[in-house]
Parts: sequence; C-alpha cells; structure tokens
Amino acid sequence: MKHIVTSITLFIFFSTLSLRAQEIAILKYQGGGDWYANPTALPNLITFCNTNIGTALNSKPETVEVGSSAIFQYPFLHMTGHGNVVFSDEELENLRTYLYAGGFLHIDDNYGMKPYITREIARLFPDAILEELGADHPLFSNSYDFPKGLPKIHEHDGERPKAFAIFHDKRIVLLFTSESDLGDGWEDPTVHNDTAEVREKALKMGANIITYVFKS
Repeated sequence: MKHIVTSITLFIFFSTLSLRAQEIAILKYQGGGDWYANPTALPNLITFCNTNIGTALNSKPETVEVGSSAIFQYPFLHMTGHGNVVFSDEELENLRTYLYAGGFLHIDDNYGMKPYITREIARLFPDAILEELGADHPLFSNSYDFPKGLPKIHEHDGERPKAFAIFHDKRIVLLFTSESDLGDGWEDPTVHNDTAEVREKALKMGANIITYVFKS
C-alpha cells in the first residue's frame, strides 16, 4: 500500500503538533541498517534535557516508519545506524513533505552509515546542497557553547567531526552529524565505558539540537 501525503495528513500534522509539542520519534527504515541501534541513547538525552534545559519530552520515544503518516505526529525524528539505508519513492515523498511542512530529522551516523544516507539525502533533496555548518552557527551555542563546532565523541577514521544541514526557508530541516557519534555518548555509561566528560559533551550537544527544534 502506498503512503501518499494528502491535505488530510497535513491537517493531522498541524493539529497534533500542539498535542505532541515536545515529542521525538525514532525513524525505522529499510535497507539492512540497524535503525534500532543505541537503544538507551534517546531516553538518556531526553532525561538530560528535561532536567537541564526545561523541556517536557516524553521519556519513551515511539518508533515510526518512513512511509507512515504517523511521522506527521512528531516534530522531531531521530535516525541512526551503521549500515545501508534505502528509501522507496513513496517514502521519499512522505518524508520530504513532512520536512517541508515543519518537521525536523536528525541523522546521527553510528559509523558506516555515511555513504548510504548521503545517497538517499541526494534523492530526498535533489535540488538542495548538504551544507557543512560552521562553528558560528547558533546550533553550537544556543544552550551550551561549542566554540569549535560539533564535538568528537568516538574515534573511527581519524576525521574531524562534521555537522551537515539541509535548509528550507532559512530553517534546518535535516541535520546529519558525522564522525562524532553523539548517540554512543548518550548511551548508558556501561555500554561504551565513556568518561563522564565525554558523555556530558555528547548530551550537551544533543541538548543544543533539542533547543534548536523546540525552543528557538
């Protein structure tokens, strides 16, 4: 069954934003990548944000599929994984409409995702440029200061961390964080044995992303 966005779907999107003003959902996708990676990451980030920056996020994020109209119930979608990502044409249409209508997607490369997701982003926005954000962008200073931009949480290929964005009407609608691995830093301390300092950096950067979407 094809999931085609209609005016009714958009009505649902705008009418439910007030009810779900501060909710995040995990984006489930096809292709073989582990969309379910980092299961403790978002709950920990949510707890940190509710405690430190005054949000009221639901502590248990839901899971939604790319092609489902359910994505229109959530202002913030989070996506991660290590491997392949494939969007159907119908899923691309659904996700594009969601983002143009006011939604936000954060894609955090958990390592190994980049070549696949950048291919799909090019299909999602064929006429847009995936721009690297400079360290002076408000995303890096709205709640916590990161004067050098995106922090490095886990080392993989020896490359510097980068944050890329797709803009629509001067607003970031898609944020892709690469060579940082924020989600690993959000996980329970025993998962990766990160230091308290590393985890704090990851959580504070996550809080800045939350601030940009919900409090800007």
